[in-house]
Amino acid sequence: MRFLKRMLLLLIVAVAAAGGYYGYSLYQFAEDIQQPNVIDHPAGGATKAAEIPTWDGKERVNILLMGVDRRGMRSNALPRSDSMMLLSIDPVAKRYDLFSILRDTYVEIPDHGHARINAAIVEGGPELAMETVSQFTGLPVNRYVITDFEGFKHLIDAVGGVELYVEKNMRYRDPTDKGMYDIDLKKGLQRLDGSKALQYVRFRHDATSDYTRTERQRKLMAALADQMKSGTTLIQLPSILKEITPYVQTNISSLDMLKLASLGLTLNTEQPGQYQLPPMGMFSESNRAGAVLIPDVERVQAFVQEKLQAQPEANSAGETDGKQS
Repeated sequence: MRFLKRMLLLLIVAVAAAGGYYGYSLYQFAEDIQQPNVIDHPAGGATKAAEIPTWDGKERVNILLMGVDRRGMRSNALPRSDSMMLLSIDPVAKRYDLFSILRDTYVEIPDHGHARINAAIVEGGPELAMETVSQFTGLPVNRYVITDFEGFKHLIDAVGGVELYVEKNMRYRDPTDKGMYDIDLKKGLQRLDGSKALQYVRFRHDATSDYTRTERQRKLMAALADQMKSGTTLIQLPSILKEITPYVQTNISSLDMLKLASLGLTLNTEQPGQYQLPPMGMFSESNRAGAVLIPDVERVQAFVQEKLQAQPEANSAGETDGKQS
């Protein structure tokens, strides 16, 4: 009996030590990615984590996720956002909704006139991008996370790849970077490494172009979120965070990051709400130095509120743009 008590005590100490180690790793990660690891802020334009009200863990929180393409960029230049997603988390219902924003959406960028929404980050960094998305969706947005192509690849590789069904053969020859970002995927269920996963989310040579591309991005993000909750991935968390630190940037405070990480373990990742903005039927096509989408902003905002207020069972993973895919 004394031996069992000692073993139990050692187990408790080991678990506490592991918890402390994991907590420290996450805290250090949160501190390190508040540096300009991906892009430099415009002069005087950075919103520091300390300036953002601390999240109470009960209110809905909205986070702008941006993937940028830095290929061929000067070191001090701001790249356009290649992909934009708004992650809205309801801590009470333990669920999240993911809104993909089509990059050719033509909106008002505060103090800069009208332009494609992915140009906002070029005009004023992530702060202006958040303000623009907030004005477009009607949701308060003051937190962001940015990565680039290499960061995305490192994240997928760090978690051991993501199992996903590739719905068709995909091939594309990229004329830049000597074939480094060519796309060559085969149809079928497979585990995608970082390079293959990047190919999957970048492919847009369908009849519906960016519409199906953003759908694939949401599909992969949902699969990644589900995998991050697995026991094996959690054990590897400290090494994963260390691996991706140079490729991620955010303004989320360390304290809020810890709260979000804890909440993430309890979120329902099997049936997230996944939607396209603007939804089909809520925009018109036009030409503004190239094809753009002119959204009906009022209808878009009403759509967003409708989806956030819907019951969880009404938001299946297959519902991407207000209709079944």
